[in-house]
Amino acid sequence: MIKNEFQYEVTQEWVEKFSKSIMKMEQDEEAKRKDFQKWEGVLQYHLDQLNAEIAEYERLINCDNNQPIEIAVNFLNELPYVLIKARMAAKISEKELAEIIGVEEERIKHFEKRNYGDTTFGEMLDVIAALGVELAKPVMMQVDFEEVEIAKRITEKRRQKNMKTVS
Repeated sequence: MIKNEFQYEVTQEWVEKFSKSIMKMEQDEEAKRKDFQKWEGVLQYHLDQLNAEIAEYERLINCDNNQPIEIAVNFLNELPYVLIKARMAAKISEKELAEIIGVEEERIKHFEKRNYGDTTFGEMLDVIAALGVELAKPVMMQVDFEEVEIAKRITEKRRQKNMKTVS
């Protein structure tokens, strides 16, 4: 995910590099005989990913703030990216967001650098409220009991391993 102008510029440079590499490969007859399709496919995949990131960044920074913007979420672990995207789309700096929720600017920078990985639930709720992030429609959530059982087994194995280490 592109989070700022510097990353945007670097991503554009990589798009240019990947595009040139693909063009060179297309002109290299020997490469075509070898693993050209494999490598071209890999390069094209990365090029497509970078172009998608650029398009998303441009959509966010150029959005009309008179209309709500929709940011797709497939999993709850994508919420941190929604918050970063919402801040960019709202054209609010990290400093301004910090002032709104009453924390130091460095705290917001830390949140975003770590993709909100070590924020408290309360801090995340403050950011959500400050950015006006809302669910567009009710969401049905489900509990996957198979995943719960897997987590239990992993925890038990970890506990047993730790007991052996302590012994």
